[in-house]
Amino acid sequence: MGSERPQELGAFLGARRASIDPREVGLGVGGQRRVSGLRREEVAQLAGISTDYYTRLEQGRLARASTSVLHALGTALQLDHDERTYLLRLAGKTSQPSRHPRAESVRPQTQLLIDNLRDSPALVLGSHLDVLAWNTLATAVFRDFAAVPRRQRNFIRMLFLDPEVRGRYVDWAPMARTCVGYLRAAVAEGTDEPRLLELIGDLSLHDRDFRTWWAAQTVNYQSFGTKTLNDPAVGQYPLDWQVLRPAGDERQIVLIMTAPIGSASRDVLRVLASRAAPALPTRTEATAG
Repeated sequence: MGSERPQELGAFLGARRASIDPREVGLGVGGQRRVSGLRREEVAQLAGISTDYYTRLEQGRLARASTSVLHALGTALQLDHDERTYLLRLAGKTSQPSRHPRAESVRPQTQLLIDNLRDSPALVLGSHLDVLAWNTLATAVFRDFAAVPRRQRNFIRMLFLDPEVRGRYVDWAPMARTCVGYLRAAVAEGTDEPRLLELIGDLSLHDRDFRTWWAAQTVNYQSFGTKTLNDPAVGQYPLDWQVLRPAGDERQIVLIMTAPIGSASRDVLRVLASRAAPALPTRTEATAG
């Protein structure tokens, strides 16, 4: 459905844009600014859309705006729930996705699989790369996922915004770009879920690299490779990684990291496993707080 009240929609966007301090969204304020609040090109950048598209929308010259774009603008303009609802109504979006989508669950057979991988860190990631389950060694390689609130327990979110997880990758940028491509692929599949849109908006708002790579429109289905990780106690070590699709839920992936028998990396994993085993029992998204 097209915008029912394009002029009111544009006026609302303009008013919200003018009310935001650029420093609140991580933008510098160097030089003289002719307008109060954010510039149109800054809103467009934060929302991951073109400046021309946003300008036409704010000027009431655009007949249609997708729900995903409206949610991205809602995040860029720091709208609360009521303001987002109003924005959607102005745009003629009378039906909204559920704010509480059904939580993904991990099959017992998949949990048993990663539990039995004693020498390989393993994670089960959901359709939006939420960390749904993990084995003990994964907590030693990355962090104690059980200590992360469920709403923040998303692998790509932690990869960009959690210093502990981000610092584990020596070659962080290639891995991060791969994950951005995975996220873009989820969008390409047509999902418009609020959880996904919220994640994209949050990352766009807080990380410049994500904004740049997201705007590049790159889709990635890479399923294996080699990454170098770092541990504060034992130093750097390379691991091979691959993703598998568990039977029964094609939207999930199992991320497994391995090291050849007899390699220095294998020795590192054994050290990490012995250090983690007494204190960190296997946890899953379903049982952890």
